Amino acid sequence: MALLETRVAPEWVDYNGHMNDAEYARVFSLGVEALMERIGLDEAGRARHGYTLYTLETHLGYRREAHEGQPLRVEVTLLDRDAKRLHVFFEMRDLEGNLLATSEQMLMGIDSDTGRPAPFPSAIEPAIAALPAAEAGAWPEAAGRRIGLPPRRG
Repeated sequence: MALLETRVAPEWVDYNGHMNDAEYARVFSLGVEALMERIGLDEAGRARHGYTLYTLETHLGYRREAHEGQPLRVEVTLLDRDAKRLHVFFEMRDLEGNLLATSEQMLMGIDSDTGRPAPFPSAIEPAIAALPAAEAGAWPEAAGRRIGLPPRRG
């Protein structure tokens, strides 16, 4: 089930003729907003609970080019969580199901009044529990990767 469906806007296309790298980040940011809506932290929910999510860290992987007007679908998998954080993995796909990009993110729950981390409101816990979740040891292949050059030999 798609969390977000959109299309590559003309202004997202760069001089190479495909979606600019920064725009992939934009789509995943829209995915976080869609996730917030899904768990009850839309505008009204944020006001009601005095609570929001901040992005602490993002790892973005580019797999295929996306082109102007191309439909995009963003899906989310919950990798892990605790009382205040969600470790999520987003996949951006085209209509044929081809993987275009991934975004692994750590999201922190924040009390809007204090601006400090706080446990998730109990009212949104059932929606978090209903998110598609990866089984322990069965994360998507691109999740948990680190960036770096391979070790040099000889």
